[in-house]
Amino acid sequence: MTNQAGGHDVEDLKARVAEVLALARDVGASQAEASASFGTGLSVTVRMRSVETLEYHRDQGIGVTLYFGQRKGSASTTDLRPAAIGESVRKAASLARHAAEDACAGLADPARLAREVPDLDLWHPWSLDAAGAIDLATRCEAAALDHDPRITNSEGASVSSRDGARAYGNSHGFLAGYRDTSHSLSCAVLASQGGQMERDFEFTTARDPVELMAAPVVGREAATRALARLGATKLETRSAPVLYPARLARGLIGHLVGALSGGALYRRASFLLDSLGTQVMAGHVSIDERPHLPKALASAPYDDEGVATADRRLVDAGVVRGYVLGSYSARKLGMASTGNAGGTHNLLVSSSAGAPGFAELVAELGTGFLVTELMGSGVNPVTGDYSRGAAGFWVEGGVVRFPVSEVTIAGNLRDIYRDIIAVGGDVDLRGGIRSGSILVREMTIAGS
Repeated sequence: MTNQAGGHDVEDLKARVAEVLALARDVGASQAEASASFGTGLSVTVRMRSVETLEYHRDQGIGVTLYFGQRKGSASTTDLRPAAIGESVRKAASLARHAAEDACAGLADPARLAREVPDLDLWHPWSLDAAGAIDLATRCEAAALDHDPRITNSEGASVSSRDGARAYGNSHGFLAGYRDTSHSLSCAVLASQGGQMERDFEFTTARDPVELMAAPVVGREAATRALARLGATKLETRSAPVLYPARLARGLIGHLVGALSGGALYRRASFLLDSLGTQVMAGHVSIDERPHLPKALASAPYDDEGVATADRRLVDAGVVRGYVLGSYSARKLGMASTGNAGGTHNLLVSSSAGAPGFAELVAELGTGFLVTELMGSGVNPVTGDYSRGAAGFWVEGGVVRFPVSEVTIAGNLRDIYRDIIAVGGDVDLRGGIRSGSILVREMTIAGS
């Protein structure tokens, strides 16, 4: 392996960042930081057995932030030539001199910066050319279309691959970079019967292309999911247990992360204000952050400010043990950065009550609603009120009875989190939140 990422290597990007920091000193900035990135990618979409789109991507950029005391100015450019970089530094300086003072502005605490940058095995380039990508997408969609004659239409199968490099540095002496890749394959199709049409999809994503699901498997799963929804009906309004499969459970946990994030907390716009040390989830549920998992999609050796990332427990037996903070929000709250500028890094949801399989969770659901699709964004981050359009399956006696559509599931996130009965062992690895299926004791299901 080389240190190369599509023509720009990490050392080259670090050199551009170092150039920014030197120019920042020349214009008199008291502090400075810069980030540079470069990436190339290929994406293709095949629809109804014909190529619909074929694109090659090449993106690059550098962002500059300068501080003059407590005044801050930022600028960016996609041109990495010295003249453009110099112009960006001058623009940032000009903006900073006209900005209002902010007592919380500034770089991360030097003591919290990463002293080592571990290799997290995030770079796995894929020697995929246009013909190969078209073949993969074609085989994926064909597996769906040929699976059953009731699969009558397609939104397409898509393949994408990205290879990139990034670097970050600041005037505290921090300068580091690393490479990463991401690859994915997806398929969405429509099933029809008796004048009714239903849509569903499947996808696979990974850092390493060898870990992607096979193209025909993705296609067949998309078709199977769409077919299962045929014959969907409404429910009468009721209260019942709700089971979130793993692919949707991450979104439920995502609302918790948003409520524990510094921006929402210091703006007093979170339903979990002042929740540190209080119980907000069922006592058997814990959430751990694991930033250094090899090949994981949200792994990072340091955050967007160069602060070292480290393992920690965010929620312990239902009790909040930490917030999600970058340096600015931490100062606003009178706290220290948690290494989360830019977001969280691999959240693992677990339960001390065991890790049942999906079939066991359906049996434990008994009579209730298995949700497979959520629509709309009816979540109020200030009050925790939750209301989402949904589709899925009605379960009776632990057995799936019939598909359901055009309902709304509602509750308050405070109650939902405390009413988690079980977290499954069927963990979905396709995102930055790794959770098994989640069974909630009771929610309102609004239908006809």
